[in-house]
Amino acid sequence: MASEAAPRRNELTVRSLILGALITVIFTAANVYFGLKAALTFASSIPAAVISMAVLRAFSGGTIQENNIVQTVASAAGALASVVFVLPGLIMIGWWTHFPFWMTFALCAFGGILGVTYSIPLRRALVTGSDLPYPEGVACAEVLKVGAGQAADPGAEAGLEVAASNAGLWAVIWGGLVSAAYLVVVNTQVFAGDVAKYFRVGRGATGFDFGLSLALFGVGHLVGLWVGVAMLVGILIAWAGAVPILFSMATHAGPVSDAALDIWAHKVRFIGAGQIGVAAVWSLVKLARPVLGGLTSALAASRARKASGSASLALEEQDLPIGWTAIITGACLVAIGGVLAFLAHQGGLGAATGPLVIGGLVYVVVIGLFVSTVCGYMAGLIGSSNSPVSGVGILAVLLAAFLMGAVIRPLVGADAGPALVAFSLFATAFVFSAAIIGNDNLQDLKTGQLVGATPWKQQVALIVGVIVGALVIPPVLDLLNKAYGFAGVPGVNPAHALAAPQASLISTLAKGVIQGQLDWSLIRIGMMMGAVVVVVDEVLGLLKLPRLAPLAVGLGIYLPMSTTLTVVVGAIAGAAFDRRAEQRADGGGLKQLGVLLASGLIVGEGLMGVILAAVVVASGKSTPLAVVGDSFLPMGEVLGVVAFVALLVGLYAWIGRLSAGASRPSLQS
Repeated sequence: MASEAAPRRNELTVRSLILGALITVIFTAANVYFGLKAALTFASSIPAAVISMAVLRAFSGGTIQENNIVQTVASAAGALASVVFVLPGLIMIGWWTHFPFWMTFALCAFGGILGVTYSIPLRRALVTGSDLPYPEGVACAEVLKVGAGQAADPGAEAGLEVAASNAGLWAVIWGGLVSAAYLVVVNTQVFAGDVAKYFRVGRGATGFDFGLSLALFGVGHLVGLWVGVAMLVGILIAWAGAVPILFSMATHAGPVSDAALDIWAHKVRFIGAGQIGVAAVWSLVKLARPVLGGLTSALAASRARKASGSASLALEEQDLPIGWTAIITGACLVAIGGVLAFLAHQGGLGAATGPLVIGGLVYVVVIGLFVSTVCGYMAGLIGSSNSPVSGVGILAVLLAAFLMGAVIRPLVGADAGPALVAFSLFATAFVFSAAIIGNDNLQDLKTGQLVGATPWKQQVALIVGVIVGALVIPPVLDLLNKAYGFAGVPGVNPAHALAAPQASLISTLAKGVIQGQLDWSLIRIGMMMGAVVVVVDEVLGLLKLPRLAPLAVGLGIYLPMSTTLTVVVGAIAGAAFDRRAEQRADGGGLKQLGVLLASGLIVGEGLMGVILAAVVVASGKSTPLAVVGDSFLPMGEVLGVVAFVALLVGLYAWIGRLSAGASRPSLQS
């Protein structure tokens, strides 16, 4: 159906692209550092939206759609920083000694742009035609709406609407201020960052690790109860089952905590990777029909555009034309083929250049689309920040390394092993770039859908964000490599080295598969468990009972408990809050304030995380704000927990009073 003529509005503007690019530089640098230091990156959409609203409010003609473009640019580049989960592996295997600018740029940019083009048909399948919650996309849209509400027409009808808008704005602001302040105190070490205890259970051992992060609690509130329950099932599989059993099978010297964490990191995570793999394949099978429908819709939209102009389509349904999408995709594949050919010659694999390039391109196209689809689904399920793209990257590198070892190695001989490992990492880096952008982009497109954005303009902004991020990542990586180095690389000081655990694992897997030394038993166990969880989930669906999301179960196994356990607690607390809200006359408004408060918690910690990352890099110290030593840790745990609980109880009580005030009818006529 043709849409009515829409008034002219600012959306994809020069100032929005410039502001988005500037924010991108900061967020990408911070994400690269945290990804290498703590194996964690943070979503930049909401912080970017907050910054954009503050800046563009000073100019005339600012719109919610223009602010959305800013956050879209910044979030794409911030997500691209997750490529550090792969690239340092090239240093670790000795293939590179530094990060060549143009080669690193090509790995990030061309793979990332493919992620954008893949997300175009996926938008219809996973956003407009799906009921996935997209917690971060929804949160970002709420933040943008609150910011737009603050600038509402003062002559509008007085009363509930303006009061509710103001209440929502204050919920975001105070949530952000509290979480930012809490993170600062955590960095002084007066409050502990987490509470962790590990202990023996018979011959086995287990433990718990609760991260004192208000942002992770907010994520739990947003994802909902049943995703949290599924993650809890994964935690129990890992820490009440796998870790104690594997611990009991051998003798261990040293602290119980070190041994238990070593078992989880080097064994149980492989079980989680197998679980995620099965859940990912099943998700793709279930998505095959809507994805095909999305492609069909894209072609239909292109025909409608040609037949009667873009005005025949609603703004919210105008993607990049399918012809332009094909041209951009083709150009990226030509460039990727050139990079792979250069690598083959550089590594002495010239005799196999043809099969390597052709096979590499097929791998990037097929596996890249598969992984982008799965990661997009996971982003819709649990949010892009908590989507285990590194777990999917593990599966991708396993496949690439298997193909290298089985097909190419017989053609080039055993001496070409290091070059084949490097080629596997390069191909995986392209796939990984596409996956992490697909993981993030659908979140952005969900935000756009909720604020009335034009998809093709967002897709252009996404490409701009990828290019800016790809320009920033190489020099930042090279700087950190020179300043600290990576753990395990000869000549690097282990006391200051960046751990880069995902890159270490991925490079180890590639070498193990190509050299025939990898133990598949744990991955197979995870795959069998994944099949069982899929069956349970489908049976629950047939019985009309709450589902047990297989991917969320895999998350609980694969991700650190310091992350997942806090999300689970947030999900349970959020569900309890919503249930109590439903008993009040202002229940709908109160539940909305809960969403905005959770969004504010994410905003505050995200913005402060950027600032603290800059302080860490500038000072050269891992804890530049510390005012107490390690001996204060027991008291820091007590103070941290007490403050954590008190702040959350106080914030929930406060928005209850805020909602009651906003829901009172105005006395004005």
